[in-house]
Amino acid sequence: MTTASQRSRLDRFLGMFADVRAGEGSLALLLASNVFLILTAYYILKVVREALILGQGSAELKSYMSAGQVVVLAFAVPAYGRLVANFSRMRLINVVTAFFVACLFLFYVLAQFGVPLAVVYFVWIGIFNLMIIAQFWSFANDVYTKPEGERLFPLVGFGASLGAVVGARAAHRLIGGFGVNELMLVGAVVLIAEVLISNHIDRKDRARRAGTAAGAAEAKQKAAAKAASGSAFGLVFRTRYLLLMALMLMVLNWVNTTGEYILGSIVKDTADQMVAAGTAGGRTTADIIGTFYSTYFTATNVLGLLLQLFVVSRIVQRFGVSWAVMVLPMIALGAYNVILFYPVLMAVLLAKVAENSTDYSLNNTVRNMLFLPCTYEEKFSAKQVIDAFFVRIGDVLSALLVFVGTTMLALSAQGFAAINTVLVLILVALAWLVGRAYQERTAAPAPTPTPRAAAPVREALT
Repeated sequence: MTTASQRSRLDRFLGMFADVRAGEGSLALLLASNVFLILTAYYILKVVREALILGQGSAELKSYMSAGQVVVLAFAVPAYGRLVANFSRMRLINVVTAFFVACLFLFYVLAQFGVPLAVVYFVWIGIFNLMIIAQFWSFANDVYTKPEGERLFPLVGFGASLGAVVGARAAHRLIGGFGVNELMLVGAVVLIAEVLISNHIDRKDRARRAGTAAGAAEAKQKAAAKAASGSAFGLVFRTRYLLLMALMLMVLNWVNTTGEYILGSIVKDTADQMVAAGTAGGRTTADIIGTFYSTYFTATNVLGLLLQLFVVSRIVQRFGVSWAVMVLPMIALGAYNVILFYPVLMAVLLAKVAENSTDYSLNNTVRNMLFLPCTYEEKFSAKQVIDAFFVRIGDVLSALLVFVGTTMLALSAQGFAAINTVLVLILVALAWLVGRAYQERTAAPAPTPTPRAAAPVREALT
């Protein structure tokens, strides 16, 4: 048994934030650095998205693009599933990342010739954001066993939280000196650094598993998954556990996106009222809105970082994944009840900060832990369907709700909050079912399927 004295200084330092055992610190830090660079690149490229869509298009066009992303994902996700079936883990990551990097260089060249990129780039970055991050967590799920992932994912998730903050700040500082289009090249360079780290992690992981019985059994399982692979969408729809996760994340994103609309409408109405009543202190409506969102984003990001570093690991270790998945739905239920019965700006601010900071920290970590007891095919192919397609469907449902609510039903912010409260009750039920299904999966001994038995084994895991 490993003792505390065998732990390195890095292991002991990281052990202040999670249950890090001897020799685990370096790999956890590498994975955290990996996702840190992915999120840094995304938030740099996100600034380019806003500049292009608002400069060449409009806010209305921006709201319609989620439907376009769903259409593209309907073709991209099955194509990704075919790559999973035919490529090794690292070749898959290298090819997909190289494709996104090549797109950035192409976009930059086209921009030099004045080609309008707003719509294409907006759809592209929506696909990039969902697919590349889902791919990273598939990789992390494949590197770690279930017990390792439950202990160490909180540390890995901190890299994502920190990357979002650093990427946004870096874009703010770089855009003045480089320009909007040049940020595409910065993002491409960051992604190249990220994939180099991925390759190093892959070599390190293969070295630690080489020659072990667990490594041999895992290789057989991956071969079986590839031999029996079929439709990625079909895999989700025929597997109860995966379908429950897909529905849960779809409703979660529906609630969250609608919540952002509710927040925006309350902020706008409050700012207009302050200006009309002469209580704005000389500030314009835009000034009040800008100040509010600056406070909102800062509070959400800071609280999210603190939760990720000091709270997430303790909640998972104390209550387990099956109960931790219930935390965000319960917080969201309280948040929208506050908005429904007490739609005052400060109360709404506190409610949304609590919801989003928990979503970005605890919930983001736990939702990726849910794939730890999955097969190789489920971790890569099915995860793309769930994290990309179903999440984006939630955006479309929210856009449809806002359209109907504003043009046909004339709903107020409180009316939308009432609908969101009902949706959150559905979310609570789905989260409970997912938690129970996770317990069922992890209670049974882990199977070691052969290619001929691959299909029955996958059914037994559902």
